[in-house]
Amino acid sequence: MTLCVLFWSVNFVLGRFVKDDITPMELAFFRWFFVFLMVSPILIIRHEKIIHSLKQNFTILTVLAILGITTFNTLLYYGLTFTTSTNALIINSTVPILVLVLSFFILKQKIKFYQTTGIILSTLGVIFLILKADIANILTLEFNQGDILIIITSLSWALYSVLLKYKPKDLNDFEYFSTTVAIGLIVLLPFYLYQGYSFQQELEVLQNNYPVFLYVSIFASISSYYLWHYGIEKIGASKTAQFTHLMPIFGIILASIFLKESLHSYHLLGASLIAFGIYLSLFYKNTQKYF
Repeated sequence: MTLCVLFWSVNFVLGRFVKDDITPMELAFFRWFFVFLMVSPILIIRHEKIIHSLKQNFTILTVLAILGITTFNTLLYYGLTFTTSTNALIINSTVPILVLVLSFFILKQKIKFYQTTGIILSTLGVIFLILKADIANILTLEFNQGDILIIITSLSWALYSVLLKYKPKDLNDFEYFSTTVAIGLIVLLPFYLYQGYSFQQELEVLQNNYPVFLYVSIFASISSYYLWHYGIEKIGASKTAQFTHLMPIFGIILASIFLKESLHSYHLLGASLIAFGIYLSLFYKNTQKYF
């Protein structure tokens, strides 16, 4: 799971880094287009099984594809054109809180005392980072358009993670992922075509930025999505989501290197609170008290 969130942290920084060379729609569309090409053998070989499952589970597969493939990634890249990668990563670390709340209402999942304590500590670490260790900053705290979009993407991903509980049991992880990629790309296609890009323009974008598209397709998509799904199956959505609190740590370091965003002592202190909160949520099990 640590490797998964590291790949995604790079994706956040990369989305900000290429904002002047690749439009958000281009980055989102070609990311999933190349993933689709990579998983197409699975779609072809297992087409009868996938079509049968799609007929039986069309609604949930479509909802999951829209949340996890279309909405999350596209709005993320649009958000990164207006806000910094550091801001985006910090806001995104609210996902565990959203997952816990949604799991409580949708899955009727009980909340243990130590989980709540860990989430509170991690959240305090995030707030510490946002306020830059100065409570006076709360008076000037503002959310721009990019921040709002990132909040929407966080909610989208949290809901996706919770609803994975209802994904078809007859599809394995690779079949499921391939199916949602195909559906998500189909949903995204009209929005991409609406932009009116020329063939020559897109050819130049692909030629000049192919390493970016390869990274977001292989590491930020195929590898990370598989690891995320594996984590949810093994330890549940709430605990898996706690690992997103590591993203600000990775992201701030990467942003300071590649985007020249400053790294301060409050980043390190906030990261320490986040890390301790993850420890409590995932590994500390001395009490069985529930809320």
